[in-house]
Amino acid sequence: MNKIGVLTSGGDSPGMNAAVRAVVRTACYLNMEVVGVRYGYKGLLTEDFIELNMRNVCDIIHRGGTKIYSARCIGFREKEAVLKAVENAKRNGIEGLVVIGGDGSFRGARDLSNFGLPTIAMPGTIDNDIVCTDYTIGFDTCLNTIQELVDRLRDTIESHSRCSVVEVMGARAGYLTLNAGIAVGATAIIIPEIPYDIEKDVINKILRTKATGKNHFIIMVAEGVRFRDGITVEQIAKEIEEKTGIETRATVLGHMQRGGSPSVRDRVRASEMGNKAVHLLKDGMSNRVVAAKGELIVDYDINEALEMKKTIDMDLYNCAMEISL
Repeated sequence: MNKIGVLTSGGDSPGMNAAVRAVVRTACYLNMEVVGVRYGYKGLLTEDFIELNMRNVCDIIHRGGTKIYSARCIGFREKEAVLKAVENAKRNGIEGLVVIGGDGSFRGARDLSNFGLPTIAMPGTIDNDIVCTDYTIGFDTCLNTIQELVDRLRDTIESHSRCSVVEVMGARAGYLTLNAGIAVGATAIIIPEIPYDIEKDVINKILRTKATGKNHFIIMVAEGVRFRDGITVEQIAKEIEEKTGIETRATVLGHMQRGGSPSVRDRVRASEMGNKAVHLLKDGMSNRVVAAKGELIVDYDINEALEMKKTIDMDLYNCAMEISL
């Protein structure tokens, strides 16, 4: 294999640039050319390609976002789009592809592999909701960003004896919210995987904690709760204020969580995964996803990875419930 492509797909996450850099530098070490596909799968369809080399990736490891841009491409679910992408890649001499993104991106990588373009996927998402891997690129940085933002928020709510209801990203998974909730010492944590009773799990905990002398409270809520139950953080905040008498504000952290310079852990993990992905292509592998298992970097068949079921860490959840009393 002499020439490969790399793309980032779906929502951006800190560490994607470190992954792209590792792909390019490993390929150069193995005497392979690299093409950056801009704007994800959309770029494959429009032939939006740029040359990547040792020089133009030398100052991106510390940058958030993605140098080669990202986008969601709903049309890529159609067979005709995948066939066109394979044709465009081959016409431009691209013999293999590395895809960095979430499980939707993995499905695109699987389809490309099935239609003749060897493709390796890497998990890049702040949500850490990819089933086959313990760790996704961007998760650690995002956690640290949430912790910093909520610590700042705590300064003001403590000064005014308020309660703050904070919405954290995670449309389908509560990993960010659970870990961040523990890190910031939240009074209550609400995630989509676990049913909750606002009276028992939130209101009563606030009143019980208030009785011990505490004057400020943080409630962490995954955005997936809004999608599951149709209830917003503003509605939760209003109910808390009505039933406790404590002034309560809602805060949606939003896309601030995605940005920022990647942490050391994200830079190192992204570099390891990028290196592994290129070696898999060089060895003639396809339809594989690179994953982290403990401290090891491993790989799985994409179909197998997509069929795995990921559940919340109940030991961690129970820990959070016990120490938030």
